[in-house]
Parts: sequence; C-alpha cells; structure tokens
Amino acid sequence: MWYNLETVVGWAKRRGFVYPGSDIYGGLANAWDLWPYGAILRKNILDLRWKTFVQKRQDIVSLDSQILMNPKVWVASGHVWWFSDPLIDCKKCWTRFRADKMIEEEINRITTYIKEHPNQWQDQNSSDPEWNLLLILQQPMYRLDINNLVPESWTFEDQKKFIESEIIAWTVILKHPLKCPNCKAKDWTDIRKFNLMFKTKQWVTEDSSADIYLRPETAQWIFVNFKNILDTMRVRVPFGIAQVGKAFRNEITPWNFLYRIRELEQMEIEYFVEPGTDLEWLEEWKKLSHNWRVNIIWITEENLRFRKHEDDELSHYSKWTYDVEYKFPWGWWELQWIADRTDFDLTAHMKESWQNMQYTDPKTGKRYIPYVIEPSWGLTRAVLTAMLDSYDEESYQDVNGETQTRTVARFHKNIAPIKFAILPLIEKSQEMIDLAQQILDKLSESYICELDAKWWIGKRYRRQDEIWTPYCITIDHDSLAEGTVTIRDRDTMQQTRVKIEDIKF
Repeated sequence: MWYNLETVVGWAKRRGFVYPGSDIYGGLANAWDLWPYGAILRKNILDLRWKTFVQKRQDIVSLDSQILMNPKVWVASGHVWWFSDPLIDCKKCWTRFRADKMIEEEINRITTYIKEHPNQWQDQNSSDPEWNLLLILQQPMYRLDINNLVPESWTFEDQKKFIESEIIAWTVILKHPLKCPNCKAKDWTDIRKFNLMFKTKQWVTEDSSADIYLRPETAQWIFVNFKNILDTMRVRVPFGIAQVGKAFRNEITPWNFLYRIRELEQMEIEYFVEPGTDLEWLEEWKKLSHNWRVNIIWITEENLRFRKHEDDELSHYSKWTYDVEYKFPWGWWELQWIADRTDFDLTAHMKESWQNMQYTDPKTGKRYIPYVIEPSWGLTRAVLTAMLDSYDEESYQDVNGETQTRTVARFHKNIAPIKFAILPLIEKSQEMIDLAQQILDKLSESYICELDAKWWIGKRYRRQDEIWTPYCITIDHDSLAEGTVTIRDRDTMQQTRVKIEDIKF
C-alpha cells in the first residue's frame, strides 16, 4: 500500500528521523537535518555499502578528499559549461522555476488523464480539452511522441515554446501560456541557463581570481587522484576507487522532502576498465547494484526498475547510462545512476593538467586511457527510499479481540536504527532498571540498543514498532528471580521466554 509523502514526512519528524534545518529560526528552504534515528539509518546503509563494495573486495580502494578544488578541475570536467538548468521567473510574483520540470509535470498530468480515460480515444465527438490536446500533440506538425517526452533534453527554445507560445501543447487549446503554480499569472521571463555550482571566495580579495566552487559531485576527485593512486597502491585495471562525501547543488526548485536538496551526500564508485570491455562491466555493475539494493538493504524489488537513457538524454561524457528508478509516491524517478563515462574525464584532465593519465598493462605492455563505469548512488536518496519503502500501517487484534491499527516502519534488521529495545516492565522498580542496564551494557558492545522505561508497556511497544526495532526485551519479576526475559518479535508480535545469556540477534 502506498502512503502520501506528507504522511511519511510527519512520521519522520515525530519519530526522530528527519527534521527541518535551522528550525528555531523558521527553517531554511528545503534544508533537513538527520535526527538520531535518521543518522543511524544513514550510517547503517553507508556501512553496508562500504562493507559490500570496499571491505569485501580487493579491487576497490577508498578515498576521502577535500570539498574545495582548483577551479580548473570544473573547466576540464565541463561543469562550468554544462552543469546548468533552464531557469524561468514569473514576472508577477518573481517565483523561480525550472522550465523543464514545469513542462514535465504538465505532460505527466496530461498523459495520466488520457490513460485513465482510454475510451475517449475512440470518441471523435468528445469535447474534453484533455482528449483534444492529445490529438494535437500527436499531429505530425508538432512531432511530439507523448510516450517519450523528456523535457530535460529539449532546447531552451523548445521549452519556451511549450510554456508561452501558441504552437505547442496547452497554448493550442487554451490560447494562453501555462499558469504560474504560485500566483496563476501567465507572464514569464525568457528561459536562461542557471549554473548549479555554489560559488564562494578564496583568500580575502573579492576579485574574480578568488572564485572557487563547492563541489557539485564527488567523482572528479577520483579522476584527479587517479594517477597518484595508480602509482602508490599497486592496483591493476580493472579496479575501482570509492568515496563518500557531501556535494552541493544550487537547485532552482528543491522539492519532495529529501529527494532534491541543495546539500546532499553521495556514495561514489568509479571503476576503471580496459576499453572494449566497458559494456560487459556495465552489465556486471547493474547486477551487483541490484543485488545490493534488493538483498542487502532490502528495498522492495517491485518498486525498482532500470531505464536506459535515450541518445538525446545522455550526458556529454556518457556512452551509456541507466537510471535505477524507484516508484516514489509521486511516480517513477531516479534513485541511482549507472553510467559508462568512457575515457572522457581522464582525457579531459590529461589535456588540462598536462599530466599523463595512461595506464600500462604490466603483462602485455599495452598503453591506454581506461574507460570508467560509474555505479554511484546518492546516500541521501537512499535514506529517503528506505523510509518510504518501510513505512506501513496495519490492523491487528488486541488481547480483548478489538481491532487496532499500528504504524510500523518495516526496515530490514540490517538497516534498522535500533536492534534491541530493553523495556523494564515497572518504571519505578530499581532492580528491573539495574538489570536492564546490565543487558544494555552487554548488547551495546555489538549493537545499537535503547533502554526505554517510560509509559506503560503497550505504548512502548507501539513506539518501537514505529521505528521498527526488530526485538523488544521485556524485564519483569521472573527476570529478577529466574534470569529470563521475554523477547517480542516485531514482525509476528509473538513473545518468547529465553535466558539472558541466550539473547542473540
């Protein structure tokens, strides 16, 4: 069952996962802080990623690099010229929008309507403007395939036409531009490029020579350090370099909770291969990544799919790119990207820096610039996906036979923030509190646990269900007399009596 985003956001705030940043000062637009449980969830996902792709592999090494770099890096990588979005402003309220996203939302609304009213395809006398619009969009003069509309790949001029001309889409029917989502006006500025990199100053001067950028991605540090790692770590192609770190993007319109934000975290891997073997490795990394998502952090497989980029969608550096899409509450959107970056980055940095980025095969003597497979994932989006995929509400029969509803967060125990909750039955019993503390001290050597003695036991169970703690350990009078405790399983809600020394995860 799907729950709307507002429901999940409310739960995340209420139960200590995510909260608005700078909240006591009224917040900052689309800035979010990971609170205690959210921070643990993030760390668990990161640790599993690191264990799977770095710790357990001999062909991937790690890197932890600076946020600031020489500005020439971003010239060589193409970010100065390519890393931009189409910006448009409403002239009445001066709210700023991404033109391609406005178009995409409009197209999604139109096509969704058409799919929900298929019979109108056959009704030539229909006066419904949605149906008429579909016919117009299909006419050869507009050259628009409604099943393959990707506004991000349109030119700025095409986007401008869609929004305000009388040639394409809504304007043909309604004879006026799209309305501003904020104030409903129909008066727009020209579309212009908006570079997404945050600019700051180095040194104390304010001239342009001091301009420097906060990194918009973590990949370039890997390419810049390629030669040094090749020389010092005795690695051989194929091999990879992994890094986790913050990236910053001056998004025009951040939206949908943690999905598109200005400060994010990336789990980067760049895997270097011999040219000609790149497509085989691309398929291999698709399999490895899918297995990690489904079998390690347990994202529901039915909510995932691959989508291959069309030729006009590909980034300037990419030969092949696949998006791993997740079925978010607002539709199928990108969760991870797996790209064949060819030798673009290493070649670009070799030309700009005059440093040799060629690799020499020690067995054959063959020299080449490696191709790069990039199976990278946004850590912030991984946290969001885990919360969305886990949230649920279910009905059950209580001890009196009455139907009750409980909120649960079905995190797999691999990523559940709290592994054990120790619950003394009577809050005022110092003996129970002391025994609970002893058990907590023992289990905390290996797991993150929580001692909860507030409120009645049923309410504490409900609280642990909401953060999806796998096991609740209840201490009662028999615990003091016999050295046994009751362990409640979160999934079945069944309770089992075990000796304290036999508690295990």
